[in-house]
Amino acid sequence: MGRGDHPERTPVYGAGLIVAAMLSGLAVQVWTHPPLPVRVIVLVAALVAAIVGVGMTLRDLTPPRK
Repeated sequence: MGRGDHPERTPVYGAGLIVAAMLSGLAVQVWTHPPLPVRVIVLVAALVAAIVGVGMTLRDLTPPRK
């Protein structure tokens, strides 16, 4: 394993992205009257982060190729 190559950390980073997406979505909903462009940008970024996070988290579930 080379330096900086830590595949076991990938699910942790993915879970962190999912949590960050959930918190940013919650922040937009709790904020009283956010401007519509800000709301759309934050929610789209949260959706992208959640999708990437799920992909990173589930990446290590696939069997290794031989």
